[in-house]
Amino acid sequence: MTISLAIDTSTSRTCVAVIENGKILWSGHKDGATAHGPALPALVAEAIVGRTIDEVVVGMGPGPFTGLRIGIAFARSFALARNIHVRGVCSLDAIAAQVTSKDFIIAVDARRKEVYWARYVDGVRVGNPAVSFPSDVLGNEIHNNLFPDLIALVALAEEFAEPIYLRHPDAVATADR
Repeated sequence: MTISLAIDTSTSRTCVAVIENGKILWSGHKDGATAHGPALPALVAEAIVGRTIDEVVVGMGPGPFTGLRIGIAFARSFALARNIHVRGVCSLDAIAAQVTSKDFIIAVDARRKEVYWARYVDGVRVGNPAVSFPSDVLGNEIHNNLFPDLIALVALAEEFAEPIYLRHPDAVATADR
């Protein structure tokens, strides 16, 4: 029986849950695209009271750089401090797990008037996630008001992967200017 701490900061919502064998023991969230930093430690502190966590599962994006870095760095640090395993998953896949349609698109706000998106057929992602203007994302059924399902996040998790960044960093090293 593995108890997982599930974390996702790829959207405008900071999501945290403690999950054991596909059942939620505790869950909470805080809305706000810029609230990940203060919200995540507060939610985790509340979630782990009286619990021993066996692993951490974190959404790897795509998502805005700062939000992803907060969630991934927190997950890595939490796991390292407790000498436990950390696994990752594409956050769009954890959102898609909620949809029962045959052919659909999951889209989330990427800011700058763009969306991060991916197409799914029979619940399986077809191709890699992308970033585009909403008018360029074509599909009959687009779901854009959902957040990751943290049970699915844990169920779909794989060995720790790299974050899914779809944009080049805004910051440029002085030497590269």
